[in-house]
Amino acid sequence: MKATTTQPREDEPERAGQRRSRVSGIDRAVQILDHLQQEGRAQTAYEVARAIGAPLSTVYAIVEDLLDKSLLTRSGEGGVWLGPRLYHYGLAYARDLQVITVATHEMHVLAREVGETVQICGRDGGMMVVEAMAEGPGHFVITSRVGTRVPLNWTASGRLLVAGLDEAERAALFRRSAKASPTGRAVTDPTILLAQSSEALAAGLSIQAGESDYAVACIAAPVLDEAGACPITVSVVLPEFRVNEEHSNVVAAVKTAAHRIEDKLGWRVGPFAAVRKSD
Repeated sequence: MKATTTQPREDEPERAGQRRSRVSGIDRAVQILDHLQQEGRAQTAYEVARAIGAPLSTVYAIVEDLLDKSLLTRSGEGGVWLGPRLYHYGLAYARDLQVITVATHEMHVLAREVGETVQICGRDGGMMVVEAMAEGPGHFVITSRVGTRVPLNWTASGRLLVAGLDEAERAALFRRSAKASPTGRAVTDPTILLAQSSEALAAGLSIQAGESDYAVACIAAPVLDEAGACPITVSVVLPEFRVNEEHSNVVAAVKTAAHRIEDKLGWRVGPFAAVRKSD
């Protein structure tokens, strides 16, 4: 009897129960890069092929091409990881991104003011992404760094970054993306998350403690554009035990920083300006 194998084959459908469809080389390349970014570690071509449901021979060919162009780089034990060329693209993009440029300046001002680590966070689907970071002067260690991606339900910013979506869209997003956190304290019930999100958006503030990391808390404020969407948040990361004693000062400072960013970008003249002025 011939042994069976689970290895992806060129003549197999890409995912069980789905109709075969042609996928372009560029789409496959993006799938590979997205998967590695989401995993946050190097993987073999076989692991990537299994994860994205692509033929192994196709993934091998694209991986080799990406390696040749420095869009991927080889790591130990046969894995591949994001390459140096992507870093240069990112730097060029960041230089011309006005929102991040303005937010980064205010991030450093806020970090000096409160003496804690400050992060600028954005959303990629159901994930929160740390887009910029200014470390505080103390010895408190923050595990998240620029590029860190975590599920929206783990973070204070995650409740705010869904601004601009209607309730049905927010509920569906939380249903798809909510996951248990390492501490086991993150809410995963989409109904509760939706209510928390609505409350946070109404208050212009979100606070979480110990949901993502042990002994770590976060106080976040939304930066709202003229349409009321929240492309980024400003958040202060501090030890959990300091949330209560620092609460009022940090809340006022982080809200003010968010408002300064909106002012500089010309967003506080839109239909949501009156709401912001009442904060």
